[in-house]
Amino acid sequence: MTVIPHSNRISIRDFLARRGIQPKYERNGCGMYLSPLREERTPSFKVDYMRNLWYDFGLGEGGTLLTLVMRLERCDSREAVRRLQNGEKRDAGSASLSPGVGERPAAGDPLPVVRPAAVPALRILSDAPLRHPALVGYLSSRGIVPSVAAAFCREVRYEVNGCAFFAVGFRNDAGGWELRSARFKGGSSPKHITTIDNRSDTVIAFEGFMDFLAYLSLKHPERLRIDAAVLNSVVNLPKAIPFLSRHPVIHAFFDNDEAGRKATADLIRLCPLSEVIDQSHFYRGHKDVNDYLTARIKGRTQKPSTQKNASETKAVQTLRNNLQAPKAEIAAIEPPRRKGVKI
Repeated sequence: MTVIPHSNRISIRDFLARRGIQPKYERNGCGMYLSPLREERTPSFKVDYMRNLWYDFGLGEGGTLLTLVMRLERCDSREAVRRLQNGEKRDAGSASLSPGVGERPAAGDPLPVVRPAAVPALRILSDAPLRHPALVGYLSSRGIVPSVAAAFCREVRYEVNGCAFFAVGFRNDAGGWELRSARFKGGSSPKHITTIDNRSDTVIAFEGFMDFLAYLSLKHPERLRIDAAVLNSVVNLPKAIPFLSRHPVIHAFFDNDEAGRKATADLIRLCPLSEVIDQSHFYRGHKDVNDYLTARIKGRTQKPSTQKNASETKAVQTLRNNLQAPKAEIAAIEPPRRKGVKI
C-alpha cells in the first residue's frame, strides 16, 4: 500500500512545541525561536505560521517541516516522513515526534512506501523588473531609493507547496535568490554570495543585500564604481574570501552584533594581505546599515513642525520620495576616498 506523506499538514509550530521549543516572541503571524539547529542566545530562527515554513538566518537555510526533520535528525526524506507518520500515530501531546537523533527504528516496524514530493519546497517561477506597488512600498519603508532597487533587484514570482507568491529578489552568483517582502524573508537554492566586479582595488562587503541597498541609498551614486560583495549570510564568508582577498582595501559593513563582529575578525584573519577597515562604528547604536538609514528617516519625518507653509510641506514630501540622507550623514557612512580610486 502506498502512503502519501502528510508532512505539509503538520504545523511546524506544533512540532517544535511538542519538543518543548517555544518562540521567544511572535509578530505578524510569525514566531522567532532560538535555533534548534545550533547554539545561540539571540533568536534568529523564524517560523511563518501561515506558510508553514522555517528559516534560520544564522545558517541561511530554510524550508518545510520535512527539511527541518531531515536537518534535526540527520536522515533522508524517506526516514523523515516515516518518523513524522509514526509521530502522528502516537499521542499528539508527546514531547517528541520521533526517535532521538541517531536512534534506529524498532525492529519489525513497517516501512511505508513513500512517494517523493514532486514539487520542491520553494520553486522560482519567473523574474521581472520591479513594478508591484506592494514591493515598491516595502522597499520604500526600508528607505531604499527606487533607482537603486531597480538596478540590483527583480520582482520574483515563486511557488511554495502549490501556492504562488511574489517578493523582491536579489540574485546570487550561483543562480539562487534572496527573497524579501513585508511578510517573508527567505531564499531559493543554491545558496551563495553575490559579487559585483568593477575591477577596482577597493571592495565594500555586507552581510545582507538590504544593507548593500541602504548604503547605496545613503550615497545615491550615479553608478557603483568600486567592487562589492554581499554574503547573503555570514556562514558564506569563506566563499567570499577568494574574491575579497584580491583587493588591497576591504571596507566591512557587517552587523553590530556578535556574529557581525566575529565575521569582521575572521575577515581580517583570512585576508592578511588586505587592509580591512571595520565601518560598523559609523552606525554604532544600530543593528546594521539599513537600521541606521530607517532610523534617520523616521527621526527626520517625525520632527515637530514649527511652520506649516507650502515650501516646508514640499520639502518633507521630497524627503519621503527621495529617502536620501543629508551630505553630513553620507560623508560619515561612506568609505574614505583613496588617491586614484573613485568610490
